[in-house]
Amino acid sequence: MSQIRKNKLQLNKILRLIPVALGGLALFFIYFPIFWLMLLSFSAEPLTGIPGGWHFEWYVDMVYGADRREGEAFVGDFQLKEPLTKSIVIATLTSLLCMVSAVLVGRSLPKMKSQGLLLFGFLVPLMVPGIVVGIGMFLFFRIGLGIKMGTWSLALAHFVWAFPFCLLVILVVVSRLDQRILEAARDLGATKTQTFFQIELPIIKPGIFAAGFFGFLLSFNELPFSIFMRKGDMTLPIYLWIQSGAHNSSVPLIFALSTIITIISMVVTYLIVRVGFGKE
Repeated sequence: MSQIRKNKLQLNKILRLIPVALGGLALFFIYFPIFWLMLLSFSAEPLTGIPGGWHFEWYVDMVYGADRREGEAFVGDFQLKEPLTKSIVIATLTSLLCMVSAVLVGRSLPKMKSQGLLLFGFLVPLMVPGIVVGIGMFLFFRIGLGIKMGTWSLALAHFVWAFPFCLLVILVVVSRLDQRILEAARDLGATKTQTFFQIELPIIKPGIFAAGFFGFLLSFNELPFSIFMRKGDMTLPIYLWIQSGAHNSSVPLIFALSTIITIISMVVTYLIVRVGFGKE
């Protein structure tokens, strides 16, 4: 019996290690390519895919230009200012729209009788490929309604893509909100406005921050929708996509830029988690 028990214990240990191993493998495939790209950004010949010859030349070239002349912004045709500014503006607008809309819809949806059907309608963009939705929106606005594309159409497309994610975040925090607290406030004479701003808003604030953060990141990195809804506007993902396919001397700078964006995103994510969710 003792031997059988030992065998069972060993089997249980092995079975417990399987999820850990699978999780570790998933993390490896998620983060190792990012780490490898960071290494290549310091490599002399990053296009070979093999790190080596370490230096900071690509970062220097990206900021000051290949000829190092002061005032020369970026290398050759690698002009980041306009697409970067465009992406930040659209992402900020998308983030604000997502926060406001997600709060309004997320607070009302659980109280509706047909909430399941409505929720499905809001989440449809998550299930449909971005290219399909982008083509559909382009055909509807440009050909169907005859409206010219521009910055507004990019912001609208990004909002359609990011809103379902933001709505899910708000629904999570709203579902965990004890409604008895709000009822008690109303019983004590508080108006709906006072109840929302003084009681409900502070409780769901972490979810609002998270929704805005997701909206910004999803918009900042969005590509399929932007291809069809941009007209002549150039966002950063589209610009990097075009530069990557050009196979010119500017391509190695994408490695450096991607590393900077990744590090900033990680730092901002950490700060959002600490500020928004660090205190209960």
